[in-house]
Amino acid sequence: MSDLLAIAYPWVKAFHIISVISWMAALFYLPRLLVHHTERVGLEGDTHALFSMMEGKLANVIMGPAMIATWLFGIALVLTPGVVVWSMVWPWTKLVSVVLMTVFHVWLARRVKGFAQGQNHLTGKQYRIMNEVPTVLMIVIVLSVVVKF
Repeated sequence: MSDLLAIAYPWVKAFHIISVISWMAALFYLPRLLVHHTERVGLEGDTHALFSMMEGKLANVIMGPAMIATWLFGIALVLTPGVVVWSMVWPWTKLVSVVLMTVFHVWLARRVKGFAQGQNHLTGKQYRIMNEVPTVLMIVIVLSVVVKF
């Protein structure tokens, strides 16, 4: 198994990066949609239905599968001999950050379901602030992997 992972390493790494880019794009864009939904659209009418459909498709068709692919390819990388040295700090900061990114993902998915049901309890400003969460986590992840502190 480890020989197969070593041979497939460049492909697994490439697909991991592609998955991460797709996941991050959705995590950056969905909170912006929620800002506009909150501030400009409201919770009823045709435009609300349109925004709910767009948010749902972004969450379910792009964000969810991209997260799953990111995790699967990431686990394959972790299992590849020589890629991760667990005695260093960087794998742990990356792991914690990816878990937090996943928690943020679940939080966003719940907001999307709430909007679809005509429920929202946050302001546009609060969604703008939450939009910074994936940026901060991305910075920690990239620095962890590249600098390996």
